[in-house]
Amino acid sequence: MNPRLLKFALRAKRAGDYVTAKALFGVLRVLRLLPADTGLAIADRAARLIGPLSSRHKLAKTNLARAFPGKDEAWVQATALANWGQMGRIAAEFVYLDDLFDYDPARPDEGRIEVVGVERFVELRERKGPFIFFTGHLGCFELLPIGAAAFGLEFTALFRQPNNAYVARRVQAARRTAGGHLIPSKAGAVWSLAGILKGGSSVGVLVDQKFRKGVKTTFFGLPVKTNPLLPKLARQYDAEVYPARCVRLPGGRYRLELQPRLELPRDDAGAIDVEASCQALNDVVEGWVREHPDQWMWFHDRWQVMGRRKK
Repeated sequence: MNPRLLKFALRAKRAGDYVTAKALFGVLRVLRLLPADTGLAIADRAARLIGPLSSRHKLAKTNLARAFPGKDEAWVQATALANWGQMGRIAAEFVYLDDLFDYDPARPDEGRIEVVGVERFVELRERKGPFIFFTGHLGCFELLPIGAAAFGLEFTALFRQPNNAYVARRVQAARRTAGGHLIPSKAGAVWSLAGILKGGSSVGVLVDQKFRKGVKTTFFGLPVKTNPLLPKLARQYDAEVYPARCVRLPGGRYRLELQPRLELPRDDAGAIDVEASCQALNDVVEGWVREHPDQWMWFHDRWQVMGRRKK
């Protein structure tokens, strides 16, 4: 491409990103003026109206139909629509995160949050790591770092930055918690995580993202490529691995779960088997998604369907 045209295209993209970011921040400021329940309900409704108009709606329905071949078109359509409502809530929850997490260990049955695995939170807090926590893009996964911080469990989470640079900066600044911080998924991130684990601390990783150069595995019985980072780190630093998730419940409530340690498969020499471990991680997340199919990001191109369409 002509250098001048390339420079113009980059400036145009930057300008578009700036306008988009400002519009998004304006919507979030308006939501912040509303009570959490009202703001979340509005976001849910708006996403159900707008989401099906996007090109990603077709991808969501395709993914659902392939993952659940026994379900009919009505179920696929209803689940995809409900999924957009969940995505709207994710955006709005970003505004209300600190307000939503009202868990009080002295009164565990009150408030919006219920916690499963309290004893594991406490036990891990009291002893030295390294620990690796993993989750998927399911439910309100943004509440997990806040929940860990509430129990005094410090860890650093790896996250994929939004493509919009202005939004990415705001997200990274706003997501910091008293118990840790975030590392953008880019060059150098692996070394940062390695240093944290080497020091005996903890990290958190999302494991259900598309990864073009990953290990060949399956997800819902369909071929995908999975990032081998977690099992490689666990093998190198002898880190314990724990599944964690936060699902939405009826009545505007949430369940935060820290599940028992996941024993990763090992090879004949006793070392963690990276390929088998990648499959084990997929199997855990798949089980979660089957329980709550409307709460996972079906418009994410996990199976690279869009890539095949272009060929």
